[in-house]
Amino acid sequence: MDKSDRPWLSIIGIGEGGADDLGDLAWSLLMNANVILGGERHLAMIGEDLTPRAKRMTWPSPLSQVYTELKALRGKPVVILASGDPMEFGIAGSLTRHFDWHEMRVLPSPSSFSLAASLLGWPLDKIVRLTIHGRNPAGLVPHLLPGARLLILSKDGSSPALVARLLCERGLEQASITVLEHLGGEKEKVIESTAKLLHQGANDLRFADLNLLAVSLPGRFSGWLPVVPGLPDDAFEHDGKMTKRDIRASALAKLAPHPGAVLWDVGTGCGSIAIEWMRSHPSCHAIGIEPQEQRRAFARHNADMLGVPKLRLLNGTAPEGLRGEPAPDAVFIGGGLSADVINFCMRALKPGGRLVAHAVTLGSEKLLLGMFEQHGGDLTRLSIAKAEAVGPYFGWKSAMPVTQWAFVKDLTDV
Repeated sequence: MDKSDRPWLSIIGIGEGGADDLGDLAWSLLMNANVILGGERHLAMIGEDLTPRAKRMTWPSPLSQVYTELKALRGKPVVILASGDPMEFGIAGSLTRHFDWHEMRVLPSPSSFSLAASLLGWPLDKIVRLTIHGRNPAGLVPHLLPGARLLILSKDGSSPALVARLLCERGLEQASITVLEHLGGEKEKVIESTAKLLHQGANDLRFADLNLLAVSLPGRFSGWLPVVPGLPDDAFEHDGKMTKRDIRASALAKLAPHPGAVLWDVGTGCGSIAIEWMRSHPSCHAIGIEPQEQRRAFARHNADMLGVPKLRLLNGTAPEGLRGEPAPDAVFIGGGLSADVINFCMRALKPGGRLVAHAVTLGSEKLLLGMFEQHGGDLTRLSIAKAEAVGPYFGWKSAMPVTQWAFVKDLTDV
């Protein structure tokens, strides 16, 4: 490897043991670094007398400035100190979005997750690993499922009470919560409790800022919601104008969400399609566009309650309101259907992307028939009937039928 091709940016994971836990390669990188960057706690673990040639820098505020500062140092030996495994909800993962991987090297220490799993006897492949450090705790909601075990990186000492309140608000007072402080260090401490007790003692209990939460949920409890498509309609606040459960499940099956994919939800209403898209995988993104303020308010409330607070909501109509937005992997058109909107969305779709449009009027059905004849795809008429009381008996009550056009863009169509 040519010297110019060698990594210049080293990210070293450091645990509660501090400098004593670092190996020879880590020390070699520190002693030859021009700049050492980290939090004050991590910098204090590495004595200045041991790294006399290095300039010391702490994290800027806002943190996003660090990428510009590091780019100005490109090619000089820089070491970043981070907690545990920097690739697990850590700074190294963020850096991969700004620097080529060949510019970097990562030296991990055991992660907090690994240390916690070892203490608790929880196999890592059987649990869900999450973080609320710098993230909305509402993101925990899709993972509140029967029998689930969650390991959650905390923000600070207030996090146990915060998570306990969230669980209690959803009827999970008896969920087990274990607070693990200073994992791997001399001050390591394990406190076992329940959501109810932690919530009740929120004003009196004090926890170390360095803590991780282990949450064990009961094997049976009511009110949980699956991540597969087709949530009950009453899981959403709405004004009656929404894509109903069975039709929504069909649309999402054909939209085919996958990790990292972006959805445009045109005429998002209460956000049911976009929200279920995002619940399918933590890395899915959605942009909902809706001109009515009240419906956007419904969508924002639903997104927070159902655990996808990162849903983006735009005030406007398509196609104008979507110009300049990231190209979608999928588009759902549930409102504002027109030829201009469909053609704009089809052009914006990434190759291989999917579009699903719904029509309930004869005019919009005619439009979808024309699109089907011109572009192909699948044209389906969905009719749902549910049993309802008819005097002392039951009979079928049919909902208004929905015409659904599903289209997949050719992979070679750029």
